[in-house]
Amino acid sequence: MREILDLTHRRKNLAQSTVPLPEKTRIFTVSNQKGGVGKTTTTVNVAAALAKSGARVLVIDLDPQGNASTALGVDHHAEVPSIYDVLIDDFPLADVVQKSPEFDTLYCAPSTIHLAGAEIELVSQVAREHRLRTALEQFVSEAETPFHYVFIDCPPSLGLLTINAFVAAKEVLIPIQAEYYALEGLSQLLNSIHMIQKHLNPPLRLSTILLTMYDGRTNLAHQVADDVRAHFPVEVLKTVIPRAVRISEAPSFGQTVISHDPSGVGSISYLEAAAEIANRHAESAETQHSTATPLEGATK
Repeated sequence: MREILDLTHRRKNLAQSTVPLPEKTRIFTVSNQKGGVGKTTTTVNVAAALAKSGARVLVIDLDPQGNASTALGVDHHAEVPSIYDVLIDDFPLADVVQKSPEFDTLYCAPSTIHLAGAEIELVSQVAREHRLRTALEQFVSEAETPFHYVFIDCPPSLGLLTINAFVAAKEVLIPIQAEYYALEGLSQLLNSIHMIQKHLNPPLRLSTILLTMYDGRTNLAHQVADDVRAHFPVEVLKTVIPRAVRISEAPSFGQTVISHDPSGVGSISYLEAAAEIANRHAESAETQHSTATPLEGATK
């Protein structure tokens, strides 16, 4: 009964809240080289939650497995123009983007099986680390209606595809599983982000960490959450994503959990996480603006 009341209260709060839209396109890379942490699930559900809240959102599926494309209900068989054609054959990104049936403001650049060989083919390409960034900048600047968010779903590795994602993005979102090995390997990922900042993309920053597969009944989950928050007090979202059957089964229906089970705990959690991501940025921008004003006045 307590859980039902809590969920009802959370639904009511979401219904009464508004999600601010950014003035400029926010570009996220969703990455973690550790598999099975809910990376693709987080990508598609946060994107769908923001689209449901009124934002125009693009998901770029950079994982050869194509799971994000499946979850968003877009075609990604071998004959479909895909992100592979953008990276290797210089296709305009606009030529491969498809609208997701989930929401009118949700779009996806799909992955196909061809992307599996892209790591090798990119080695000989000119400006191989910047190819996604160049295509994305052109797409965003030429879009008739501005996009508010772009989410790039990376493969579970630190190869050239992931490097392209880091170079194209401004922010990194890391999903971390609330289990024993949560922080293992994270230092390698942070070192990679630092190297990208230093040599290829200085504005890149780790802005968001989301705890996934959280089981509040176990002491381990609480301990992992405390450890992660101790290491990253600013970046970790207050919202956690619980273990939920509906979240896992939604892709088999070609849907995100936002559409598959709109009133369930998984959907509510991702809507809260998306709202927190949007509100954090709005608060940060407002703070920067308010601190800049007195300085401008003093100069005058």
